[in-house]
Amino acid sequence: MSRSSTIAPVPLKFEVARRFGSFELECAATFASGVTAVFGPSGSGKSTLLNCVAGVMTPDEGSVEVLGRVVFSSAARTNLRPESRRLGYMLQEAALFPHMSVRENILYGYRLTPAERRRIHPDELVELFRIGTLMDRSVANLSKGEGQRVALARALATSPDLLLLDEPTAALDAVMRGTILEFLLRCWRELGTPMVYVSHSLSEVLAIADEVLVLSEGRRVAYGKTADVLVHPDVAKMAEYAVLENILEARVIAAGGQTGMSELALGEVVLFGPRIDREPGSSVMISVRASEIIVALEAPPRLSARNVVRAVVEEAHEVESGVILYVDVGLRLVVEITYGSSRELGLIRGREVYLILKASSIMVLDALVGGGE
Repeated sequence: MSRSSTIAPVPLKFEVARRFGSFELECAATFASGVTAVFGPSGSGKSTLLNCVAGVMTPDEGSVEVLGRVVFSSAARTNLRPESRRLGYMLQEAALFPHMSVRENILYGYRLTPAERRRIHPDELVELFRIGTLMDRSVANLSKGEGQRVALARALATSPDLLLLDEPTAALDAVMRGTILEFLLRCWRELGTPMVYVSHSLSEVLAIADEVLVLSEGRRVAYGKTADVLVHPDVAKMAEYAVLENILEARVIAAGGQTGMSELALGEVVLFGPRIDREPGSSVMISVRASEIIVALEAPPRLSARNVVRAVVEEAHEVESGVILYVDVGLRLVVEITYGSSRELGLIRGREVYLILKASSIMVLDALVGGGE
């Protein structure tokens, strides 16, 4: 069959209903390739949906297709076992086999995968997740972050058609959370495995997802491009914009040296940040709170803040707490300002502005300082 003459099947298509107690999940969507987030408050049905897709939970009715294969259909009475669905599934806790070493955990699923379906070799995963020095360790001796990296490697060692992630950073601190997000972005770029990423964090959704499905009380509220959906009026009612961060992958130009400040490249933009212990050319995740970015119409002279970046306003959305701006600096940043500031500055689409960031407002999310394990 020629690829050029056919349309590739979508990674995931579902229409499911699941009832228990007073709660009912009823949702349908088709997820494109890439990273798709499922966002919503606690109790909205995110994990229930993921469990229905994975086969851990059986829907009362509906259907689930993975890359065009029907893995569940109430009408056709099809219900493949979880291990037959060709899915990787990662939970909040690593859930590794405690009686096995790191190496044995990773090789377990790989050896069960038929040779003709093996697309990913364990050696690739060891290098990707920087776990070479962990391979002979007992999993009981791993930190939470190390455990999550090993769990990711184990899930991908089966060469899954789709990777399901149920809030994999929920039990991690901010620094380790950034590191796991960096690895997930590399997974998609380097391995091409599509992902469904469940989260209640707006910042993580913006950082990792191309599209997002929003659930509330078991129902679909919105679905589409991440930037559009997260300012949807119905989504804005449940969003916590006050803690919104830009979580971004940067390239290290200089680690700090005599100046005491690192130089970090975001595309063509160079920012000064805190000193870090990383080699030039390496990548690192950084975080900048949306509310800590100052907006000006002119480049301010003689300023103590080291970062002044020219930008263009792409969109401005009024939400309950203020105004959310999407601005283009060569890549998209999110800025939160007050209603009054937005009106006074006339911040409409296409307006050229300058963003002002203190070096101290840039948080480096790097748990692998110096390339360690």
